Amino acid sequence: MKRSERLVDLTNFLTENPFELLKLSTFTERYESSKSTISEDLEIIRQVFKAREIGEIKTYTGTAGGVEFIPDISDKRSVEFARDIQELMGHQKRILPGGYLYLSDIVGDPTNLKKIGRILAHEFIDARVDAVMTIATKGIPIAQATAECLNVPFVVVRRDPKVTEGATLAVNYMSGSSSKVESMVLSKRALLPGKRVLIVDDFMKGGGTLNGMRSLVYEMDCRVAGVSVFIEGPFHGERPLVDYRSMLRVDNIDLANHAIDVRLGNMFDRA
Repeated sequence: MKRSERLVDLTNFLTENPFELLKLSTFTERYESSKSTISEDLEIIRQVFKAREIGEIKTYTGTAGGVEFIPDISDKRSVEFARDIQELMGHQKRILPGGYLYLSDIVGDPTNLKKIGRILAHEFIDARVDAVMTIATKGIPIAQATAECLNVPFVVVRRDPKVTEGATLAVNYMSGSSSKVESMVLSKRALLPGKRVLIVDDFMKGGGTLNGMRSLVYEMDCRVAGVSVFIEGPFHGERPLVDYRSMLRVDNIDLANHAIDVRLGNMFDRA
């Protein structure tokens, strides 16, 4: 195989196996090449990945060593992606009767979802996430995009039990926006004890739903790696959830003038 062909195949192999420690022998056998040749190839790819903000290639020495591809972006690129979505969110036609916002076109677009997934994955890249959790239904594409970037499974919490879920665990929680007691369920097979779970949702008002999912994580004998929301909406009162990170924040929805005040969320406060 020519070097150009090997570089293409090696790049594809790494991007299809993120966060996996791959033995150098895997590549020497795959390409019938020496370790020094593969090391040179990896250095070329490492430089390109760094320049293009595709991710980082880490190499580990010793008998347990190998190569690991960590897909990630810079803080600057994360802000750029968020501003792209912020611009889409600011259109007055998004306002629906009752002050709701239309989001389906954004979370249904593959390009936007990829940006959202990369932003959230970047935010929790060091949190050692084992699984991403969301609640049906609009949070599903966001959770899936984030889980794909982190190369971990995602699990879906439901309002009502489904026969296809098998045995389930249910929790009651207080809705932050309506102050009503509601319930949610999760299949007992969805998570193994001890897993670190990243909780995500598409929109947050009072934070009761996110708080309920956090309770579910604890009931499953797992740990919360983080809590994040795509859009934090306006809310007057005290939220039951304070430790969360929002990508975008809507401070005001002016129904009379059909105007939306959309800003970057608290995850960018450091930017």
